[in-house]
Amino acid sequence: MPASQLTDRIDALLPQTQCTKCGYDACRPYAEAMAQSHEAINRCPPGGAAGIAALAALLDRPIALLDPDCGAHQPLQVATIDEAHCIGCTLCIQACPVDAIVGANKQMHTVIADLCTGCDLCVAPCPVDCITMVAADHDWTPALAQAARTHYQQRQSRLLARHHENSTLAARTLANKAELASAAQNDTPAKQQLIADVLTRARARRNKVAP
Repeated sequence: MPASQLTDRIDALLPQTQCTKCGYDACRPYAEAMAQSHEAINRCPPGGAAGIAALAALLDRPIALLDPDCGAHQPLQVATIDEAHCIGCTLCIQACPVDAIVGANKQMHTVIADLCTGCDLCVAPCPVDCITMVAADHDWTPALAQAARTHYQQRQSRLLARHHENSTLAARTLANKAELASAAQNDTPAKQQLIADVLTRARARRNKVAP
């Protein structure tokens, strides 16, 4: 079987959460690694035991336990934003691999729960810790996985049109939001001071428009 065809079949079995917990940038690169480099089949926490069994059957490999270094399988969660504390920095929007967060610079952001894959990639970049993961009111289905794949591909196409270099998500985030994102990579005091400054400006804007 050609490697590209095998990759397609493997990718079809992955949950398309694009969470990167497997150690790859998205589901498709992980599928390529399994097809071409004999990568382990037990590195996808969202897929869980059922996903590992399906991959084992396709690739004629022994079933293995989920690699604990990649995380644990758990029921589907979705992100939620505490909108009262959102400062509109857009870092979560930039981090979301499937465009499930909407908003604008210096305006409140919100999560479209039906599009959220539960990847939790938006949680860490938030400078004011206003994003949490909560239990979803639905299960992850093949139809949702297909939709997530489509949204991810559309987002990648848009990003590549803006960033012609082959850059990672982290590099694109730093390029798009240098001030906040760079501080997040620096020492803790600098990050805390930047957050304090942002919050001070946000409070000043609110007080200015208050009656």
